[in-house]
Amino acid sequence: MVDNMPKHIASGLKYLAAVKLKNQGKSQQFIADELKVDRSTVSHYFNGRNLSWNSIDVARTITELTPFDFLKMVRAIIDEPDQCRKIVNICKNKEYSAIIEDTCIGCGLCVSLCFMNAVSLVALKSQIDSINCCGCLSCKDGCPTNSIKILEI
Repeated sequence: MVDNMPKHIASGLKYLAAVKLKNQGKSQQFIADELKVDRSTVSHYFNGRNLSWNSIDVARTITELTPFDFLKMVRAIIDEPDQCRKIVNICKNKEYSAIIEDTCIGCGLCVSLCFMNAVSLVALKSQIDSINCCGCLSCKDGCPTNSIKILEI
């Protein structure tokens, strides 16, 4: 049973993501495509079938961790990077914005530290896409010039 636990928690995370997307008015087909599951799985989610409510509780607890720990846990549970990013983006509880100070030297370390692919270099200065930023602070913590400020919106 322990070997299946990550799969059950991954299903719990996908369930939470499906509910958020449904609340945003997305269709079941859109949700299925986003979560890389078939439409019948999405239907089962919404009808309460084939779900482990304990796994959903664990998944909900994971989404309430600090952004860094939330990202770290989802990465440990969902081993496909693009799917992991998608789940984190959908399930994150807050939005973030970044300020890049003029002290940025364009070294690119923040780009390589960002698992969410939210950081890029433009004209030798970091740019952070607030839509994809999960607030984990990896870029800020790794910046050698302390040029990055991440703000909760």
